Amino acid sequence: MSGPSRTNAILGGILAVCTAAGVLHFAESEPVVVFLVSAAALAGLAWAIGVATEVVGARFGPGLTGLLQSTLGNLPELFVVVFALSAGEVVVAQTSILGSLFANALLVLGLAIVAGSFVARDGVMRFRNRLPNDTATLLLLAVFIIVLLGLSDTVGDRASKHVVAISAVGAVCLLLVYALWLWGYLRSEERDPAIEDGTHAPFSFRAGIAVLAVAGVGAALVSDWFVDALDPAVKSLGISKAFTGLVIVAIAGNAVENLVGITLAAKGRSDLAISVIKNSVAQIAVFLFPALVLVSLFFEHRLTFVLAPVYIGALVVMALAVWQVTGDGEAVAFEGWALVAIYIVLAVLTFYE
Repeated sequence: MSGPSRTNAILGGILAVCTAAGVLHFAESEPVVVFLVSAAALAGLAWAIGVATEVVGARFGPGLTGLLQSTLGNLPELFVVVFALSAGEVVVAQTSILGSLFANALLVLGLAIVAGSFVARDGVMRFRNRLPNDTATLLLLAVFIIVLLGLSDTVGDRASKHVVAISAVGAVCLLLVYALWLWGYLRSEERDPAIEDGTHAPFSFRAGIAVLAVAGVGAALVSDWFVDALDPAVKSLGISKAFTGLVIVAIAGNAVENLVGITLAAKGRSDLAISVIKNSVAQIAVFLFPALVLVSLFFEHRLTFVLAPVYIGALVVMALAVWQVTGDGEAVAFEGWALVAIYIVLAVLTFYE
C-alpha cells in the first residue's frame, strides 16, 4: 500500500473510532468503555493533526502553522472549562487550565527536547530563540498578575475584596498584550527551509487544511466525551478533583500537542515543534485563561486569577525553568528531563492534596 493510500486508510480508521466513541457516549454506555474508546480516538486525532500540520507548514512556515495547530488543539480546554463553570465546578475549571499550562510547558516541552536532542548529530536540539523568549515574557506577565492577587488574598487586604474586578482588568491587559505580540510575531515570521524542502506530503495543501480543521473540532468533541466518562471512573478510585483537572484532564485534553510536538521534534523539525508547543503555552497563559475569566462573568460561579499558594509557587518555577532551558535557542536531553521531573513532582504532590 502506497504512502497516501495508507494515510487515507488510517484517517478512515480514526473516523470510525471517533464515531464509535460518539455512539457509545450518547447511548450512555459503560463509562469505562467510553473512556477507553475516547482515549483511542484522541490518540488517533493527535496523529491526524500532526500529519496535517506538517503539510500546512510547507506553505506557511512554523509560526502561523504552530499558532493554527495550537488554537485547534486548545479547543478541548475551552469546552472543559466552560462546561465545568456552568456546573459550578470551579476547582475543575481552574485546575484544568493550570494542568494544560503545566503539561505543555513542562511535560510536553521536556519530552520534545529529549526527542529532538536524540536525533541531533551532536545531541543538541537547536531552534530559533525569539519565540521561547517571547513566551517567557508573556508567562512572567501572567504569573505577575497571579502572584499579586495571590498575595493580596493571603494577607486579606482591602484589594482582596475585589478579586473579580481586578481579575477582569488583568484579563483585558493580558489579551491586549497577547494581541500586540501576535501581530508583530506573525508579520516578522520567516519560512523554515527544513519544512519547505519536504517532498513527501501524504496529501495536498487544501486537504491538509481540511484534515487539520476537522481533526481539531473532533478533538474538542471527543475530549468532551472523554471527560464526561472520566468523572465516574475516578470517583471509584478516590482521586481528588484537583488531581483530575490538573493531571488527567490536562493530559487527555492536550493529547494533540503531546503527540504532535514530540513527533515533530523526533523528525528533526525543531522550529515547528517548538512553535507548536510554545504557541500553546502562550495561548493558555495569556489568551485562554484571561478569556475564560471574562466569560465566567456571565456565570454564577466566577473564575479568577486567585490560586492556592502551592500552584503560585509552581507557576513561578515553571516560568523561570522554561526561560532558562529554551532562552538561548538550544537545549540538551538532561534539560528536557529536568522539565519532566518538575512536572512529575507537581503531579505527585497534587495526588496527595
